Amino acid sequence: MIILGIDPGLATIGYGVIEAKGIQQKVIDYGVISTPPKIAMPQRLKMIYESTGALYDRFQPDVVALEELFFNTNITTGIAVAHARGTILTALAMRTDALYEYTPLQVKQSVVGYGRAEKHQVQLMVRSLLNLKETPRPDDAADALAVALCYVNSGNMERAFKIR
Repeated sequence: MIILGIDPGLATIGYGVIEAKGIQQKVIDYGVISTPPKIAMPQRLKMIYESTGALYDRFQPDVVALEELFFNTNITTGIAVAHARGTILTALAMRTDALYEYTPLQVKQSVVGYGRAEKHQVQLMVRSLLNLKETPRPDDAADALAVALCYVNSGNMERAFKIR
């Protein structure tokens, strides 16, 4: 099974593609989609839409796992990221119904075993679980791999996390 994990953002969208066979997982690819901040919002969203669609078309994943948005204090940034996440969902929904979402707490719990884990703990566990020589960079890519692992680790509970 091929899983595409997505860490939504506006300036940087992390992606991670893993293959899961039984209890074994291996990395196929990871990286980021970037949009320049000086470009107008509609053009940035268009870039995200096209790049997300191209990612899906390239890897043809069986499922896509996305991290839900978490608003801390900056509502302006949150709204911009929500636009980007909606664009990502639209590009993916045009291609598949196999869309799943997880909260940051669920991702950390699944990968580290502790829902309040620090970012570096998640990165170390991603590196360890996927048997990588180095920690995936940038952080957004490591986060996307963690989201993909969260799908794998959610076992037979996928109905609970399916986007409806």
